[in-house]
Amino acid sequence: MINSFVVLAEAESSAPLLKLMLAGALGAVAALLAGYLLTIWLGRKRVDSARTDAERILSAAHGEAEVAREKAEVESKALILKGQEELKREEDVMRAELKEAEKRIAKREDNLEAKLDTLTTKEKSIEQTVKKLQATNEEIVQKEKRADQLLVERRESLLKVAGVTADEAKKQILDELQHEVDREAALLIDKTLNTAKEEAVHRSREIVLTAIQRYAGEHTCESSVSAVDIPNDEMKGRVIGREGRNIRAFEKATGVDVIVDDTPGVVVVSAFDPVRREVARRSLERLIQDGRIHPGRIEELVEQVQKEVDEEVYEAGKKASIEASIGGLHRKQLELLGRLKFRTSYGQNVLRHSLEVAFLCQNIADELGLDGRLARRCGLLHDIGKAIDHEVEGSHQKIGADFCRRFTERPEVLNAIEGHHGDIPSTSPYTPIVMAADAISASRPGGRRESLERYVQRLQQLEEIAKAQMGVKEAFAIQAGREIRVIVDAKRVDDAAATMIARDVARQIEEQMTYPGEIKVTVLREVRAMATAK
Repeated sequence: MINSFVVLAEAESSAPLLKLMLAGALGAVAALLAGYLLTIWLGRKRVDSARTDAERILSAAHGEAEVAREKAEVESKALILKGQEELKREEDVMRAELKEAEKRIAKREDNLEAKLDTLTTKEKSIEQTVKKLQATNEEIVQKEKRADQLLVERRESLLKVAGVTADEAKKQILDELQHEVDREAALLIDKTLNTAKEEAVHRSREIVLTAIQRYAGEHTCESSVSAVDIPNDEMKGRVIGREGRNIRAFEKATGVDVIVDDTPGVVVVSAFDPVRREVARRSLERLIQDGRIHPGRIEELVEQVQKEVDEEVYEAGKKASIEASIGGLHRKQLELLGRLKFRTSYGQNVLRHSLEVAFLCQNIADELGLDGRLARRCGLLHDIGKAIDHEVEGSHQKIGADFCRRFTERPEVLNAIEGHHGDIPSTSPYTPIVMAADAISASRPGGRRESLERYVQRLQQLEEIAKAQMGVKEAFAIQAGREIRVIVDAKRVDDAAATMIARDVARQIEEQMTYPGEIKVTVLREVRAMATAK
């Protein structure tokens, strides 16, 4: 009972608190409801504002689109008007051109009609001329028939008087004419040659400068290997080195090929460059003498020998220029001249050949009253291109001319260098002089080597050509094939016929043989009278 009163008392004391809590809850619910409603109202207001803005933007866009459309219509109308104007102008131009073409066509038609009238007139004139020619031709035919008839009658009367047939008379006349023509031709040739010999002193310059000189063809049989003697086969192994390192180092330093084969006591050095081959040969000889053969020593010794050979090359070129009395040569030109000391052409040293050509050119130029010093310069430099023809593409003539052109050589010298084998036309008298001197130097006895077999064949061919002529008794090739002496039968060949035989032999030699220089043909006709006194 007491507990019940206590509970009631507690309940009565907590009733205001419950009310207060209930009121707070109701207030919170109302606040939430009011906030929700406010949010809904604000959202609707924003939607209305956005709709208003969208309508305003859309209206503005419609306005701008209308303005753009009107502007586009104006521009399109302007373009259409401009295109129409251009079309009209083009149409006017085309009409003007068509009118001009019509005028030209009309004028051409008038010209054609005039030409047609002219042609018609000429055709009538030609027809009349043809008729006249036909009539004249008929008259000529009649006259020819009459002439033939008279000729036959005359021939028959002559044959009756002479007592021979027509064929016999024809043969006799032809034989007499042939003999007379041959004799007159021989006499004329002999007279012409005699006249030329009498005038040779006065016309020597013109004859020498315009004559085409025969010259020896360029030969390619040149030395490209050098042999180095070694004391024993053990030295071959040292030259080769361990796994070939010494020989590889030597070939790399010198730029040559070293050939070590089974040949006893010899190692071969091969290279197309004669100076490089000479450097390699000397270097290998010194290495063998020294005995110390290893890559370091090889490079050191090759460099030393290279300097010595370069200096020797320069000194050789300088000595050649002094010997030929040629000054003003550049050091590069002197070096190339010195390199020719190690170059040979068919067994002939090219530097000595150049000096020989220089002196011959001076002699010829002095005889012709030309500048001997300039001729000597042309002769000395004519083969300078052979020093580098294995390094530069082209013929030695063009290489030498291009090289000397860099040192401002005179045009006469350049033309002589490039044209001494007839590759280009001669523009100065010194070029044929160099051609002649080059041929003389190459073809003189002992100038160049020639195999015995080819030498004998050439002599035999010379004699056979001479013996094939009518009336020739004997023929002998002398002067190492530079002269052929032909002995004819004096009873069958007279002096005029001997001249013809000499010319025929010379012509056949030119056509059938290849030879350096010139070959002199001498025909001998001898009459011997013998008697015995008793």
